[in-house]
Amino acid sequence: MTDPVISIGARLRRLAAERPERPAVTDRDRTLTWAELNRRTDRIARGLEAAGVKQGDLVTVGLTNGVDFIEACYGLWKVGATPQPISHRLPVAEAEAVMALAETPILIAGESLATASTRPRYDVPALMALADDDAPLEDRIAPIWKAPTSGGSTGRPKLILSGGPGVFDPSAPGAWRTTPEDTKVMPGPLYHNGPFVSVFLGLAQGAHVIVMPRFDAEETLKAIDRWKATWIYLVPTMMGRIWRLSDEVKSRYDTSSLTTAWHLAAPCPPWLKAAFIEWWGADTIMELYAGTEAQAVTVITGAEWLAHPGSVGKVAAGEMRTFDADGAPLAPGEVGEIFMRRPEGAPATYNYRGAAPRTLPGGWESLGDIGWFDEEGYLYLADRRADMILVGGSNVYPAEIEAALDEHPLVQSSAVIGLPDEDLGNLIHAIVQPREGLTEADLRAHVAGLLVTYKQPRSYEFVTENIRDDAGKVRRSQLREERTAAKAL
Repeated sequence: MTDPVISIGARLRRLAAERPERPAVTDRDRTLTWAELNRRTDRIARGLEAAGVKQGDLVTVGLTNGVDFIEACYGLWKVGATPQPISHRLPVAEAEAVMALAETPILIAGESLATASTRPRYDVPALMALADDDAPLEDRIAPIWKAPTSGGSTGRPKLILSGGPGVFDPSAPGAWRTTPEDTKVMPGPLYHNGPFVSVFLGLAQGAHVIVMPRFDAEETLKAIDRWKATWIYLVPTMMGRIWRLSDEVKSRYDTSSLTTAWHLAAPCPPWLKAAFIEWWGADTIMELYAGTEAQAVTVITGAEWLAHPGSVGKVAAGEMRTFDADGAPLAPGEVGEIFMRRPEGAPATYNYRGAAPRTLPGGWESLGDIGWFDEEGYLYLADRRADMILVGGSNVYPAEIEAALDEHPLVQSSAVIGLPDEDLGNLIHAIVQPREGLTEADLRAHVAGLLVTYKQPRSYEFVTENIRDDAGKVRRSQLREERTAAKAL
């Protein structure tokens, strides 16, 4: 007989009873056992209740990566509320816009989130100070289990409310190839959906999760070695920075314990993926393509990718199909906009607050990505619809050029945008974060051997700051607006 579906809080209590002294979550400063995590989050839940948080509330969480973030979310689920995570570095205006959408009664954040909000702000110690009782509350289920934000390519914030409640289903298959015996390293920011989901589904399975304060290439290898990690989450930007560590540095750390390494969130340059497959093994490297909206998902193993280089896999859940600009379905090999829909009869996987989906008749919805399917049903991504550059009547996809640029060993990261041009419509402009010694002449010679002439950048700009955020995301629309505005002055 299958065990019944239970609340996230009840699942944590069960794990605390089954494995009280085993480690649950670790950050740079401390490790909590399952018993400690359960007991502390009971007290945090009572503190949240004293602060006015009620079942059904969305509550904004702007904490840095660490145990406190994990505890705050479990405390919210035990109250029956929904974690609504944001970056602790979010600008004041954007943070206020997100909190207004969430209608959050309080803000859970440290001082690092500088905001002029009139809402009461608490960190985890302050919430614990509101209660002196760590006895559990009566069992509650949050009607929505998560509510991350997304600005997409528009830069306008929206909330993506999960279509499912805050429950654990024992009959569901183990997510993300996670088992109760895994040790998972998370270098990604927990306010992003991929890290958030994989960490909390891992904890629900009973895995030990190592949360890094932020990504650092060598520290990531050090964490794998120290904890004998079996599982890790990466994005291509992280992979590139790890790979460009010297061979001497990479050889200091034993990564042979890894059995699963997921990468997602952005297209991965084929040369980089091939390098990691050779290093960690085809059975270890896994890739997933989906949106926070979760209407449909593709998955590809390393072995499949070697047979279908550049693909993000076959559809593993839901449906995906490409359509042309007029909404007509496309044949294999034809590039178009990717639309998704959930399995027939399945409940909604999400709801937007602050935006409306882009749809076609028949329940199809788009996340704005462009791509094509091959004859065997493997999907290949080109880029985002909003970021495509029209140059003299030809479609140019920034991700292809960025992959070529990033292949140069002295390129830290890059972003490619189109700048207005009276003759061609747009000129390709490359923004590059260089390593020491890189010159524009080096880059021009490098891409000349990889890209046809019309895809080669006409202009280059070297910058010192990170172009992509900790999750490997880049807002090309913002970069474009900043440069066209500066040119107009």
